[in-house]
Amino acid sequence: MAKVKVLNLESKDQKELKRLTKSGTLKSRKLNRCRILLLAAQGKSKKAIAEILNMSQVTVIEICKRYKDGGLSNALNEKSRPGAPSIFNGKQKAKITALACSAAPKGSARWSLRLLSDKAVELKLVKSISHEMVGRILKKTNLSRT
Repeated sequence: MAKVKVLNLESKDQKELKRLTKSGTLKSRKLNRCRILLLAAQGKSKKAIAEILNMSQVTVIEICKRYKDGGLSNALNEKSRPGAPSIFNGKQKAKITALACSAAPKGSARWSLRLLSDKAVELKLVKSISHEMVGRILKKTNLSRT
């Protein structure tokens, strides 16, 4: 049987983890990370911790590794996930919004998202745009289709 490595928590970190687990205001992911570190410090194996907390062993190993590499804050908090960069810049979005505020084309009572996307491409405001993206742009400006 493999020898269990005990995670050496600093005393201030251990006190903080105990305080956090008793606070009752943590999100479940952060609470589970606290529990992982406390159980690892008690000498429980990674497999046992995973079974106790009903999660994968890889998660337990990763949290312990993050603690060793960067301390308590690194182990408990998630890194930001910025997402994909915006396809359209502010000027393009503003021009599409202004287009939506203008008079509807002849033969239409009002602008539809498809009409707006077609007109934006026709006017060369953008290279291409879907009607769904036009809807998202207008939604962010709190502008309904008019």
